[in-house]
Amino acid sequence: MESSELWKRYRQNLCRVDSLDLTLDVSRMHFNEAFLASMEPAMQQAFTAMDALESGAIANPDEKRMVGHYWLRAPNLAPTKEIAWEISGTVESIKKFAADVHAGKIHPPSAPRFTEVLAIGIGGSALGPMFVGDALGDPECDRMRIHFVDNTDPDGIARTVATLTGLLNATLCIVTSKSGGTPDTRNGMLVVSEAYTAANLKFAEHAVAVTMAGSQMDKLAASQSWLARFPMFDWVGGRTSELSAVGLLPAALQGIDIGAMLEGAAACDAATRVHETRRNPAALMALMWHAATDGKGKKDLVVLPYKDRLLLFSRYLQQLVMESLGKQLDLDGKRVEQGIAVYGNKGSTDQHAFVQQLRDGINNFFVTFVRVLDSGGSQMEVEPGVTAGDYLHGFLLGTREALYGNDRQSMTITIRQVNARTVGALIALFERAVGFYASLIHINAYHQPGVEAGKKAAAAVLSLQAKAHAALSSTPQTADRIAAAIGAVESVEGTYLLLEHLASNGRAKMVRAADPGDTTFTQS
Repeated sequence: MESSELWKRYRQNLCRVDSLDLTLDVSRMHFNEAFLASMEPAMQQAFTAMDALESGAIANPDEKRMVGHYWLRAPNLAPTKEIAWEISGTVESIKKFAADVHAGKIHPPSAPRFTEVLAIGIGGSALGPMFVGDALGDPECDRMRIHFVDNTDPDGIARTVATLTGLLNATLCIVTSKSGGTPDTRNGMLVVSEAYTAANLKFAEHAVAVTMAGSQMDKLAASQSWLARFPMFDWVGGRTSELSAVGLLPAALQGIDIGAMLEGAAACDAATRVHETRRNPAALMALMWHAATDGKGKKDLVVLPYKDRLLLFSRYLQQLVMESLGKQLDLDGKRVEQGIAVYGNKGSTDQHAFVQQLRDGINNFFVTFVRVLDSGGSQMEVEPGVTAGDYLHGFLLGTREALYGNDRQSMTITIRQVNARTVGALIALFERAVGFYASLIHINAYHQPGVEAGKKAAAAVLSLQAKAHAALSSTPQTADRIAAAIGAVESVEGTYLLLEHLASNGRAKMVRAADPGDTTFTQS
């Protein structure tokens, strides 16, 4: 396409949100007027479904739940006054708690104030807070330093705790789990609690819970007199919980303006409620996903923010998009195997990592660039008339052009700068795009049966491990023999792998043979 035609297409298809100084450019995506016209009836149905969701309809039919993450930044839209009061009250209690901690009104017995935050959670209880903390944090301005335990890896937990050597007495721990029974989070809490005990400190005097009222963790925190408890809501899923207490509490303690985040999300919500498709950036984005993937997930979404502060954005979007859209069945129970895979990096690191494949390799993706106009930092000229920020912006435009020159699709989100308001807006933009796209392809974006299946499988594995461990004796036995003894003849491989793990951690002894079938195990 000639440059004059590209310029015309850019002007015709640029979607502006003036209240946020945000634009979405879809001109480098493969679509035409006929596609938009053909999809308009489905898009109008998606608007109607979204309106019903925001009004309190049961939008998650499998779990018979409302879906209310949009109410978190607009409590007046909640279907009952009680829900509205609970949302507003939670935000105010978070602000007051953070202010009291910063002022030293809430402090540990052995220190004048808390200076560190250790957030323990996984998935939606960690990815959003980590993204926001990294995007909006500033070592010179943060009120508290924030650290994360986001896995059940004991080595990873030890590394994080080691960074707090000598500081545990001044560390406030946030434990986030909706049910209180998530093994990864529970394990992290127990290991961290052990570190407090080893330091002659009481974990409860440093602990805060973010959980559902009446959950296992809520009861534990109450019985042990933790410092505070903040609610998670039944109608907010983990991957859409960043603007609930899950994300707002650690952000407020770090010193981030959570009010501005909520304002940005609310402004984006207002812009994406518009039923005029061309003026609605979330609707346009969802349609571009449909055009790029044929509505069947045939291509991957590559997220390339040209800003260090947005490095973790693609990790956050992996859960939001893939957990929401990766579904085997549609709303009618028909097998469809839907989803869009997400990966990414930051520019201009992408130039030295995978742009080569994007430009010349298999064409199985489409790109979303995030363009930030305000360079920030030093304005020193690294060459006459050119700053480091000019180079970064030049790399973005150059990569976009190089990809288009080889028939690779991309869209570009432009914001003025990375701040609390625009981060809130980006979160809201993708949340609604996911909801619209789910409506277009007729799936439930708000449940996660695959995740639950994985948890059940893990529980079965641990049960098998306990049986195999109990079957060990002083007599060397092969995995086949042990599996037969515990009635697991269908799981000999699993039995072997579990015993190998136990032996590597000093809980069994192993004499390895060239053939795993001849390897023997005994009690440690």
